[in-house]
Amino acid sequence: MTRRSEFDPPPDAPLTTKEGWTRWVGRDRTAPELREDCRELAPPERADYDDSRLDYHSDLIVVNTPTIQDITKTVRRLLILNRRQISARRGLIVTGGAGTGKTTALTQLGLAHQLHTRLRNPVRGKRIPVVYITLPPAATARMVAVEFARFLGLPVTGRSNLTDITNSVCAVLCDVGCDLVLVDEIHNISLTTRAGAEVSDQLKYFSERIPATFVYAGIDVEHAGLFSGIRGRQIASRFATISTHPFAYGSSGQREHWRALVVTLEQALRLHQHKSGTLARQGQYLYQRTHGMLGSLSHLIRGAAIDAILDGSEKITKAHLDAQRLDRAANIQPESAPKKRSPKRRGSVA
Repeated sequence: MTRRSEFDPPPDAPLTTKEGWTRWVGRDRTAPELREDCRELAPPERADYDDSRLDYHSDLIVVNTPTIQDITKTVRRLLILNRRQISARRGLIVTGGAGTGKTTALTQLGLAHQLHTRLRNPVRGKRIPVVYITLPPAATARMVAVEFARFLGLPVTGRSNLTDITNSVCAVLCDVGCDLVLVDEIHNISLTTRAGAEVSDQLKYFSERIPATFVYAGIDVEHAGLFSGIRGRQIASRFATISTHPFAYGSSGQREHWRALVVTLEQALRLHQHKSGTLARQGQYLYQRTHGMLGSLSHLIRGAAIDAILDGSEKITKAHLDAQRLDRAANIQPESAPKKRSPKRRGSVA
């Protein structure tokens, strides 16, 4: 499959490389226009037109939720507070259950910061304002340093020791003006092991050498022992936390918030026959299917939209929604989810 533009990252350039990250930041996110003459298009042209819409729905808009807004506002404040700090810079940890939008929030934060930096400094140069890495399972200090080097494209050989890699990374990041470092999968650190403790020390060393604000994200880090012991207490003293949660549906205000979220996603659809408000009226059904997980809701609507294009109906129906297979977490009903009402039997007392 060929890439359609220079901003579509190739398979070998994920977000954890500067090439993949730069292409992702610069990608065209405008929605395709609906063509009234689509039925008159020649088959090859119609196929290209439908394919562009399929691509668009495969990566629909990211809703600017209150959590994302809170994270962005908090980190903007930290970036200013840390400008003149030479050590003990403050950071942020985004924590929450799996599938609650931590990685989305982290990458959207990086996107917003890089675009803001570009707006303030339109002259393109060697500036790399954002670094994004993920911690591998059973990580060692050297593996973490290699992840930073890999993002920057620095050569690392089997003979490169930890000190050499660390010095190279710090020198480059200081030279290119990096001021925001995003570290995902922080729950892979276990401070109860020697390797985990060394990884924690390595990240702290990077934060002392690089004049940047560090933001971590991980699954339920408060229960993973990240704040335990001497190192954990040190992390707790420097990092604030923001928790991500599934959307609630108990009160009228929460239901209205959920409905607004569905409306936002529905308005982003590019289908010829879909009537606005169709999904909004299915708010309770959509919540029961996803249990308030934004990622599951996005997957459900995007999958239904793709099916509507492929089968030519050009509108999302209940059958399209029912046909989508969601993740296991969305299929396990939490206690807070609205219960389906069973029909009353004759003679029963209300």
